[in-house]
Amino acid sequence: MLQLDRIQVGYAGQVVLNDLSCQVQAGDIVSLLGSSGCGKTTALRAIAGFEPLQSGSIHLNQQRLADATGGLPPEQRAIGMVFQDYALFPHLTVTDNVAFGLHQQSKTRRQARIDQLLAAVDLTHLSRRYPHELSGGQQQRVALARALAPSPALLLLDEPFSNLDVELRERLSLEVRDLLKTEQVTAILVTHDQHEAFAVSDQIGLMHQGRIQQWDTPYNLYHKPKTRFVANFIGQGEFIPGQVLADGTLATEFGTLQPGPHTPLKSLNSTPGQWVDILLRPDDLVPDTQGPIQARIVAKAFKGAEILYTLRSSQNTRLLSLFPSHHNPAVGDNIRLRIDAKHVICFPH
Repeated sequence: MLQLDRIQVGYAGQVVLNDLSCQVQAGDIVSLLGSSGCGKTTALRAIAGFEPLQSGSIHLNQQRLADATGGLPPEQRAIGMVFQDYALFPHLTVTDNVAFGLHQQSKTRRQARIDQLLAAVDLTHLSRRYPHELSGGQQQRVALARALAPSPALLLLDEPFSNLDVELRERLSLEVRDLLKTEQVTAILVTHDQHEAFAVSDQIGLMHQGRIQQWDTPYNLYHKPKTRFVANFIGQGEFIPGQVLADGTLATEFGTLQPGPHTPLKSLNSTPGQWVDILLRPDDLVPDTQGPIQARIVAKAFKGAEILYTLRSSQNTRLLSLFPSHHNPAVGDNIRLRIDAKHVICFPH
């Protein structure tokens, strides 16, 4: 539905997006994920028509939106946008904010669409209130309803939950996903929060220095990272040293590991004796009183149902492990574990 083909955008001689390409399928919710300054918001603004392209092209439903020679103005792109600060009209009620993009429809159709969306975002009872009379979560719902009202071909969301507290952010992100799926809207979310991206997205583009490092499902980004950068950015984990054996297995201080099918040993030019760095996630290390690995607890972080432990092995290797919270050993205790890794990923040392 949406295609970005090698687009480049820059300011004052500095390239912000460099040869960026991706494709979004109709009905998908995708996220552009990355740290501050990676170019994700610039990509969103280029799609919306707020930033000109220096090269490349953008197409929506086979229609050219922009290339290096120019593009359609934002109001002609059939794209809705939800801004980080909501950008509601303070002098308009909830109803009038939602109705803003429906002025070309008949009064009957306009009211039916307003009623439908206010019911969908659970704000019917607040329809006559003004933005300053609403909470942050309620304002966000109004902004979403207003953006959806004209039934845009594509919806863009720029850090839409960043001003909300953590609990509300998690709940609202799931509500937004359900609403977008119900409305069958294709959407692109910009965020720096990987938990938010995981909760909402069908596909995620992890960005770094103006490029997409990996475009994949949340599951694959976590379990099948294609580069060391992706492995470091997504989730938590530690690299341990390993050595390739003649049969292709990996020798470590904790025993021999079988590389997963997604470890690109051929592309690493791996030969017997080569050293590699093996990624172990916290869920790869399982508490086991009979386990072969002994480690000392150096830190712990309570996370409700689980506790994240930072460990040191007998050879001083740093490890992370998740225990069910009814296991509660103390900092300084020695514990035993075993490795239960279904996706062993490694990279050149």
